[in-house]
Amino acid sequence: MLGPIEVWDDETPLDDDEVEIPLLKEIELSAGSGCTAVQHHSRSKLRFGKMTLRRQGIDPENAICVTVSGHSMEPVLPNGSTVGVDQGRKDIKDGDIYALRHNDHLRVKMLYRLPAGGIRMRSFNRDEYPDEEYPPEKIRNEEIVVLGRVFWYSVLR
Repeated sequence: MLGPIEVWDDETPLDDDEVEIPLLKEIELSAGSGCTAVQHHSRSKLRFGKMTLRRQGIDPENAICVTVSGHSMEPVLPNGSTVGVDQGRKDIKDGDIYALRHNDHLRVKMLYRLPAGGIRMRSFNRDEYPDEEYPPEKIRNEEIVVLGRVFWYSVLR
């Protein structure tokens, strides 16, 4: 059974096994065609258990949380979802979800490796957003950079 729920706010001290991860409210990862990158100045934070992150191999110093904007990743990541991104994991594992910069746009997609160093970007909403394939030359020309792997997501409805 679940134990009692502890209520906390920004003033509540961290427990020994907790860490705060920045929630960059002014940055959105587009689940669509892309959002323009902006500077982050947010002071918002989300709490995670240190042991939980450690079990997943996530260094809290490499973690950020951001909002998903758009409908291409529905129903898994609906518009307004929050995701945790491990900026220390940039190597593509086929089918995992990643945050990436595509030219000056921030996006969130499932990624797959293609032969000769290309990548395939896939949306969950494939009816409206077909797969996108990028050979190495196009990756360079369009400045596609993997920012990190999504390790956590939350949806409030």
